Amino acid sequence: MICIPITANNLDDALRDMAEASKFADIIEVRLDYIKNPDLKYILERRTKPLIITNRPDREGGKFNGSEEERIAVLKHAIQLQADFVDIEHDSIHNLCRDTGLHVPSSKTKFIVSYHNFRETPDDLISLYQRLSQSDADTIKIVTHANSITDNIKIYRLLQQARRPLISFCMGEYGIISRILYKRFGSYLTFASIRKGKESAPGQITIQEFLLTYQAQRQEKDTGIYGLIGNPVSHSISPMIHNTLFKEMNFNSIYVPFKVDNIGDFFRSFRELDVKGYSVTIPHKESVINHLDAIDPVAKKIGAVNTIVNKDGKFVGYNTDCKAAIQALEDIHQVSGMGTKNDHLKDKRITLLGAGGAARAIAFGLQDRGAQVTIVSRNYERAQSLSRDVGCSSKELKDLQKIETDILINATPVGMLPAVNETPIDKKLLKPSTIVFDTIYNPIETRLLREAKAQGCKIVGGLPMFVNQAAAQFELWTGMKPSRALIEDIAYKKLLGE
Repeated sequence: MICIPITANNLDDALRDMAEASKFADIIEVRLDYIKNPDLKYILERRTKPLIITNRPDREGGKFNGSEEERIAVLKHAIQLQADFVDIEHDSIHNLCRDTGLHVPSSKTKFIVSYHNFRETPDDLISLYQRLSQSDADTIKIVTHANSITDNIKIYRLLQQARRPLISFCMGEYGIISRILYKRFGSYLTFASIRKGKESAPGQITIQEFLLTYQAQRQEKDTGIYGLIGNPVSHSISPMIHNTLFKEMNFNSIYVPFKVDNIGDFFRSFRELDVKGYSVTIPHKESVINHLDAIDPVAKKIGAVNTIVNKDGKFVGYNTDCKAAIQALEDIHQVSGMGTKNDHLKDKRITLLGAGGAARAIAFGLQDRGAQVTIVSRNYERAQSLSRDVGCSSKELKDLQKIETDILINATPVGMLPAVNETPIDKKLLKPSTIVFDTIYNPIETRLLREAKAQGCKIVGGLPMFVNQAAAQFELWTGMKPSRALIEDIAYKKLLGE
């Protein structure tokens, strides 16, 4: 079930949000601790979906600052008024039970006993679950803060062992996947806010994102999991792309973002979740190789992986960046006025900014096409290392103005959302005769591209490359060719905020 919390600070707004939430939610939580002078009887009379009545104290992340006796009295009143659910904290349930008992014969109210940890995800979750089970509440709720992506696996293991209805997930940015994958994890319900700014806890996504980006209504217990490994990942439109493709092509699958700091820890922990495939982005395209079971020859030659396929429990790495970038460049017919498509890049003087995973893939692809590649990076040692691997030249960033360039390619994250005002080079170095290709797709037009266009350069954005590599990834995962036109349409609409 999906629960939408109501965090309005007055009765009128709370009732309005309840009505809106009823269109999407299976159940609604009314946070009385947010509402000034709540009329509980009127709220319950106006419900059209089951309500959880919560009056959270500040010690558990709530806003109620009165006495404990006053707080418990409100919850007792909710029971007398036949509320569907009452949420009571694990250290207060004895106060509520003292006079009412957990199961009052004349009341249909069900009890949720809850534990919140806003600092960490403890290792002893099973013992905590067992302790809360002794309360005889109808449902147990254990919510913790994730300080690492691997904390989600602690919650997953807990849910797999639970024998009673259990609401459990991680808060914070690292914990978003446990909220989204609630059915696969086995949580009784999950939470989504009615709109941005109305979250009741860190990491809560909106109901619109939940339903539109992640297609939550399609998720089942056996839904196949795919996802993006990287850091950062919040800027990515890949979840919208792949989840839409899964829906359109009738795959029981979901694609989620994995914000990963330590790639080794991630793979050791997440193998038990049986993820079917991954996209890989900054900064893990090279380091992930050491944690795979096998690697495709092209990816091995490049030394970077952006796609992983789970083949019967064995993770195999591929690279779709190389072909995607070269295809995007070759589709620009102005690159060369003569010859066939395959020799558009032959003998072109190409300056490649960056020495990471994307740069590696592009450099090898350009070299195969006969281009004259020069690699430039802020880290000159990395540039030299890559140039030796590829068999091309390298220069320091300070020498950029001395390099004769037909095509300039930015394969660094400089200028990517949210740092949209940054650019990898001074616009004075851009010449009108140069083609400028920025591999960044979000935003569609980076500062580098805007300044290049103003200088009279031909520009190529990162979206064509993104579309090409996403289509190739999807085919590797599923064996089915997706529509590139559909991917491009989804991407443009998402990036333009439509």
